[in-house]
Amino acid sequence: ASPPSSSPSPLWALPEELLLLICSYLDAQALGRLGQVCRRLRFLSSRDLLWRRIARGCLNSGFTQLGTDLAAGIPVKERVKVSQNWRHGRCRRETVLKWKCKQVAPFSSFLMPWMELDGEYLYLSQAENIQAYRLCPDGTGLQRHPQAIFSGHQEDVCRFVLVNSHIVSGGGDGNIVLHKIHGSYSVKFSAHEQEVNCVDFQGGLIVSGSRDRTAKVWSLSAGRVGQCLHTVQTEDRVWSIAISPLLSSFVTGTACCGHTSPLRIWDLESGQLLTSLGTDFHRGAGVLDVFYETPSLLLSCGYDTYIRYWDIRTSTRKCVQEWEEPHDSALYCIRSDKNHMIASGSSYYGVVRLWDKRQTRCLQSFHLSSPTSSPVYCLRFSTTHLYAALASALHVLDFTAP
Repeated sequence: ASPPSSSPSPLWALPEELLLLICSYLDAQALGRLGQVCRRLRFLSSRDLLWRRIARGCLNSGFTQLGTDLAAGIPVKERVKVSQNWRHGRCRRETVLKWKCKQVAPFSSFLMPWMELDGEYLYLSQAENIQAYRLCPDGTGLQRHPQAIFSGHQEDVCRFVLVNSHIVSGGGDGNIVLHKIHGSYSVKFSAHEQEVNCVDFQGGLIVSGSRDRTAKVWSLSAGRVGQCLHTVQTEDRVWSIAISPLLSSFVTGTACCGHTSPLRIWDLESGQLLTSLGTDFHRGAGVLDVFYETPSLLLSCGYDTYIRYWDIRTSTRKCVQEWEEPHDSALYCIRSDKNHMIASGSSYYGVVRLWDKRQTRCLQSFHLSSPTSSPVYCLRFSTTHLYAALASALHVLDFTAP
């Protein structure tokens, strides 16, 4: 339906296509002022078409580097407004869940929560279970009680992934458990001799990494569920793992206790080593988290306090960009909006940092645990909220707040 008209001047009486072309040269401030002129221009200046170009240059506005819209259905103009809150650190902080915690050795698998966001639900591992919490409609947090609980491990869940309505988890008991979210179907199989520190699941294949110094590829095809296709001898404890979006390879992040690179890429079909990333690494500089943005762009972080950005099209010897944690803390987790923003969680005092790839310095910092120090074991974010899981609590940052 056409918006109400109000005696437009000859210029604004032009066809909408020409008006949109003229307005496409305006920046966000000019578009905002234009919308205050009259009802027709307010309607016109709010069109997603005009704001999409601006949004692609903003932090966490829902657009990837290639222009793919990851938040379709949310007006782009509103996302640009919220993006300014991300940039300037304007948010409301809240602790939405608390649980009992024991003092444990650094980076043991005990009581290290992991989580995934999926639409209206947040999935959180607590001890040997994974619980699904519904997000409150007003964005204020989580509903108090979980909607579903997924169990199957005899010891704590180390990590899990949520893909195509399936949860795949690895536990301290050495097992992998597969759950179908909407249904009672589940599969459990013995995977490693020691705890499964990390898993990923794509294209009917699971990859897992363990303290037992192996990474394995598992089949989920009919009649072969839980069959090990390849065992990769990594000669080091595997802390992180991820399958390439092309489903042709996977990357492992290891503890770097030997003389091999802690970041290596393996062929998914054969299990053979394809390449090692980096040449200048220090003993003990293990990689604790990895994240693919595209098939060729990869982020990594770990004990050596750096976030590294790799482009395997240009070089495997040296990363194309790196950012150093200002307080010399290990980085336990990273996440990217697949465009300009990176969020990282550090090992001391629950510090979450936001980074703009176009800058060398940290953009914003949030201290979520004080005075008790706790690592940020996992973080996830949408275009409006950031969730951070610490040793004893789940925190949320609401960037829609003024």
